[in-house]
Amino acid sequence: MKVFVTGATGFVGHHVAKALVCEGAELRLLVRKSSNLANLEGIAGETVVGDLGEPESLRLALDGCEAVVHVAADYRLWIPQPEAMYRANVDGTRGLLGLAREAGVRRFVYTSSVATMHFGADGIPTDEDAPVTLADMVGHYKRSKFLAEQEAIKAAQDGQQVMILNPTTPVGANDRKPTPTGRIFVDFLNGKFPAFVDTGLNLVDVTEVARTHVLALTKGAPGRRYILGGENLTLKEILDKMSAMTGIPSPTVKIPFVLAATYAFFEEWITGRIRGKEPRATLEEVRMGRKKMFASSARAERELGFRILPIDPAMRAAVDWFCAHGYAPESPARAHL
Repeated sequence: MKVFVTGATGFVGHHVAKALVCEGAELRLLVRKSSNLANLEGIAGETVVGDLGEPESLRLALDGCEAVVHVAADYRLWIPQPEAMYRANVDGTRGLLGLAREAGVRRFVYTSSVATMHFGADGIPTDEDAPVTLADMVGHYKRSKFLAEQEAIKAAQDGQQVMILNPTTPVGANDRKPTPTGRIFVDFLNGKFPAFVDTGLNLVDVTEVARTHVLALTKGAPGRRYILGGENLTLKEILDKMSAMTGIPSPTVKIPFVLAATYAFFEEWITGRIRGKEPRATLEEVRMGRKKMFASSARAERELGFRILPIDPAMRAAVDWFCAHGYAPESPARAHL
């Protein structure tokens, strides 16, 4: 099977491409002119230069492909000019769906996000059937992914074979950018996590997310959303796990959201707007953190064969990779393991 893959130079996409190769797929990989190709090392496949912001640049790349796995997205929680994010995430997805339909591509897997789900303030795990609207989306990233997901659902309703995967918070090696989640690890490993807020995430092993992308090509139902999650953990529990792995003390000070919001406000203005650098905290992150993003993956387990794996091995892989690649120093405790 020849598969066109977007996002293979990124964290999740890299693992998806590896999983596809392991299953014998022939890959055609989208890269931008400015892409860092380090994550493609060792992955057999033809690269084509294009840009989701210019869908017509992808038309020839789809020639002869039987499937598309669309992983690429603009994933930032700080963006001074959000128009580019909507152009890539929403317009790019709509355009790629249309081109795939015109090219006669049989199957299309769209990588959405658990961010498009509805989360209550009670911490009860959400699922795919929880009612949700655009008004529930906090910030440009969530809104753009929600709108892009609606494009995928509409295409499926119109008869296109489009499957939608909603990973929670993938963790593992090769998070080169790093993602916002990866920055939590990097900040902790560098001793820059003095306090925490009362929030929670669902962490999932990125290799299982990748394996399930392959399964979705044959088992997924068109137009159906599938949460791919792992363990529901509070932020404090995540930091405690990293402390146990590295010997770095876990923070003991819990700060109220109002204080976190005040800090984020000044970070955005001073670091972001005045200095032109990415702030360490944003108001969008604080607003998202007011709800524990816990989720259930029962549908994906039942219909796709997804597995909920213990998260500790993936967390250790992330810690080891960040230390080995210069994002953080090797901790004394870790060096003796």
